[in-house]
Amino acid sequence: MPFFNKKNLSDYLFILPGLLLSVCVILIPGVLTIYYGFTDWNGVSAEYNFIGFGNFKEIFSDDIFWRAFTNNLKWTAMFVTIPVVIALVSSFFLLYAKRTFKVYQAIYIMPYILAPVTNALLWLNIVFNPVSGLIGFLNEHGLSIGAPLGNMDTALYAVAGVDMWHYWGFLTVVYFASLRQTPADQIEASQLEGCNLWQQFRYVYYPNIAPTLKLMFIMIIIFSFMTFDYIYLLTGGGPARATEVLSTYANSFFTTFQTGKAAAVAFVMSFFGLIAATIYVRLSRSEELE
Repeated sequence: MPFFNKKNLSDYLFILPGLLLSVCVILIPGVLTIYYGFTDWNGVSAEYNFIGFGNFKEIFSDDIFWRAFTNNLKWTAMFVTIPVVIALVSSFFLLYAKRTFKVYQAIYIMPYILAPVTNALLWLNIVFNPVSGLIGFLNEHGLSIGAPLGNMDTALYAVAGVDMWHYWGFLTVVYFASLRQTPADQIEASQLEGCNLWQQFRYVYYPNIAPTLKLMFIMIIIFSFMTFDYIYLLTGGGPARATEVLSTYANSFFTTFQTGKAAAVAFVMSFFGLIAATIYVRLSRSEELE
């Protein structure tokens, strides 16, 4: 059977624009990033040298890289638990808000649709400001909280808290949309059997939303290793590299014209995303076989 024929030519023509866009915007830059990771390119000059694994040896021997990597792991652990649990609980109870669930959805999604710069400024001025913010108010009234963003022990968790505040509403909307796809006859049968809320979620809703949970779990892992905006806006990786992650670590090389090293760090970040994507594909295939 020929690869192209009149019957499927139109199908390939519809696929072509998306394929070209993916090749130009994702594949080619990705291949170039991997290539430049093995060079000493400064990002400006037309000349550069191939240095093999030199960049990787340097970043792997750098303590700051391992601190950034550890922070990424902590960040991932926080994001696959706290916002997921909050979103699951809130989305489940939205099922019982028959008349007002649309209002709650709009409220929950609002922080997610606001620009990260806007959210960061709100938190910096309204919450973290030591003079006129909530933290300053609590410190003045006897609660010695200090400055969460200025403390090396709390800075990472403070920034993560802001990002989770912005993200959990989006997860709620996604989970709620998935929960609403549960067949009504299964829900009615569970109610007739006298199931409580936990049993109803565990044995009726969860099997139906499991694919969505797995997909979002993988996406959270990928996004956690790409996180950059809120850390850059709130702390810039400080204080004393306490909130440094792989993305801000790579950005530090861009500012010093060490693009080859930045590309090497980006390659490491992509590697973990590739692992997560591979796990998801394998899980999906195993479900299809079952």
